[in-house]
Amino acid sequence: MKIRIATRRSRLALWQAEFVSARLAETNPGLDISLLPLSTRGDQILDVSLAKIGGKGLFIKELEQAILDDRADIAVHSMKDVPAELPDGFCIGAVLARHDPRDALIGSRLSGLPKAAVVGTSSLRRAAQLSHHRPDLSIAPLRGNVETRLRKLQQHGFDAIVLAAAGLERLGLDDRIDELLDPSLCLPAIGQGAIGVECRIDKTALLGILETIEHSKTRMAVDAEREMNRSLGGSCVSPIAGHAIVEDNEISLRGVVARPDGTDLVAAIAAGTDPVNVGKEAASLLVRHGARQILDEISDV
Repeated sequence: MKIRIATRRSRLALWQAEFVSARLAETNPGLDISLLPLSTRGDQILDVSLAKIGGKGLFIKELEQAILDDRADIAVHSMKDVPAELPDGFCIGAVLARHDPRDALIGSRLSGLPKAAVVGTSSLRRAAQLSHHRPDLSIAPLRGNVETRLRKLQQHGFDAIVLAAAGLERLGLDDRIDELLDPSLCLPAIGQGAIGVECRIDKTALLGILETIEHSKTRMAVDAEREMNRSLGGSCVSPIAGHAIVEDNEISLRGVVARPDGTDLVAAIAAGTDPVNVGKEAASLLVRHGARQILDEISDV
C-alpha cells in the first residue's frame, strides 16, 4: 500500500513527517511511503501577525487540499497548529506520543532579564502570561521558522525569544535553551509537543494503519485540551492555554485565558476520565471566572 504524506517544507515539519514515516514503516512493514513537501500561506506571509491573516489554520489548508486533490493521503501537523474544528470529511487519524510540551526561553533566563527587556514572540498566549508575571517586559513580534527566529535573536535586538521546547529538541537545538518555562508560569498551547496525522474520515483501511502509531494517553490529553478550546470558541491564535496530564486513565486539565497585555488572567482545573467532558468542564469554569468577557473584548478589537 502506498501512503503519500503532505508536509510543510520547513526543516521541523520535514523532521516530523519523516518521524511519522519511520513509525509507520516500523509498525507496518512493506508500506511504500513518500513525502509531498508544500509551501503554505502561513509560511509565505511573515510580515503580518497570524491573527490578522486567519490564524494558524493557514499552515494546514494547502495540505488538506492536497488530500482532496488525491496528491496525498495524509498530512502531518504539529497539533498546536490544528484548528479546533476540522473541515467536513477530515479527522485526526493518529496522535503520536507527546514530546516536551513546555515553552523555552532562549537568550536569557527569565530572572536574568533586566527591566524593559525585549522578548520576541508573536503568540498572544505567551505574551499574555509573560506580561502577567513580568509586566515590565516589552513583548515584540517574532515570526518565521525555528532557524529564522534564532537568527533574529542575534540580528534584531531581542534580549530573549520564546519557542516550543519540542521543536528545538527535534532539531537538535536544545543546547540553545536557557530556561524551560514552568507551566505554572507559562502554560503551553493546546496540543503543544504532540504530532498529529490528518486524513479523510472515509479512508477505513488507512485509519486502521494509523491506529498502529496512536498513543492513547496523548490522544486523551490532546482531545481534552482541544475540546476546551472548541467550547470557548478559541482559535489557534487566541490567548488560551491548556495542558492535560493523564495518569491511570484520569485526565487532569489546567486551562488559562488571559488578556494579551497580561492585566487579567483566569485559570481553572478540571478532571475526569472522558476527554470531552473534562474539556467542557474546564471551559465552563473559565467562563464562570470571566474568560468570555476577555475573549469577546479581544475579538472586537
